[in-house]
This record gives sequence, structure tokens and C-alpha cells, in this order.
Amino acid sequence: MLDIIVVTLLVLGLIVFFGGSLGIVRFPDFYSRLHPAGKMDTLASLFMLGGLALYELNDISSTSVLTALKIMLILVFVFIASPTATHAIVDAGFRAGQKPWTQGQPRR
Repeated sequence: MLDIIVVTLLVLGLIVFFGGSLGIVRFPDFYSRLHPAGKMDTLASLFMLGGLALYELNDISSTSVLTALKIMLILVFVFIASPTATHAIVDAGFRAGQKPWTQGQPRR
């Protein structure tokens, strides 16, 4: 049963990563491309790292619990760093004079 949950989480992570990649390619400008880069990658990381932590807890031992805790700590850092980095990149683009795309303009 645990294997099915782990595989489901990993497949969901892959699907969300693919959706984020597709959004980066398809969205028209700098600001809108950062949206899937920041949000979808963070959600996909939740699925993938959650699945890996559950897989590590398949046989309970002190080593596997410690490894699962480290994976969850990585997830906490991803949840802090990814939105912060996305915000910093958007702020840097705004300060550099990058104009947002408006409808009717060509894709940049």
C-alpha cells in the first residue's frame, strides 16, 4: 500500500514539474513565466520529496527516520527559498526596467 502512495506522489510531482515547464515555455513575458517557475516547482517538490520521505520510512529504523527528517527539512527550505527567490527576481526585473506584457504585444 505504501508503495502505491509513493509512486502516486512521484508521478504527481512529475506531472506538476511538466506543467511548470510548459508554463515557462508558453507564457508571454518575464513576469508571467516566473509564476509557474515559483509555484509549480514548489508544489512538485512537495510531492516528490514527500514521496521520497515516505519511501524512506518503509522500514522503520533510526537511520531511515533521520533520513526522512532530513528530506522534510529540505522541503521546508524549498518552501522558504523558492518564493523568496522568485520575489527577488521579479523585484530585480522591475528595478531593471522590464515592462510587463500587455495583450496585443508580441511575446518576449
